[in-house]
Amino acid sequence: MEPRLKSGIWVRALIRRCAVEAVPALVVRKGDETAGGVFVKVNRLDGLADVFSPSRKGDGTKVWMRATGEAPVSEADADAYVERQAKYDPDIWVIEIEDRDGRHFLGEEVDLGGGGLMP
Repeated sequence: MEPRLKSGIWVRALIRRCAVEAVPALVVRKGDETAGGVFVKVNRLDGLADVFSPSRKGDGTKVWMRATGEAPVSEADADAYVERQAKYDPDIWVIEIEDRDGRHFLGEEVDLGGGGLMP
């Protein structure tokens, strides 16, 4: 089993990574500091957004998946997805990144939907 970083520390590191790139990122929902799941919403500032959620590959390696599908969705649909997840698990974190280019700044692989992985 690989060591796990506390959620609060990971969230602060992601926000710092965005700040280094001069991209606004903020916590819109604070979850459990130790083990809360983290969802990342990327607001493209044109009415569209993506939501990324943590997942695991078959071998247990952590990846992120585009939870809202292969293409960006309306911001309202992205928010509705996040709200459904929060009802299921009230300990989640939600980070919103505002980036016109749709950059997510996640360090692990990202499943873009349809089985395609991106480093």
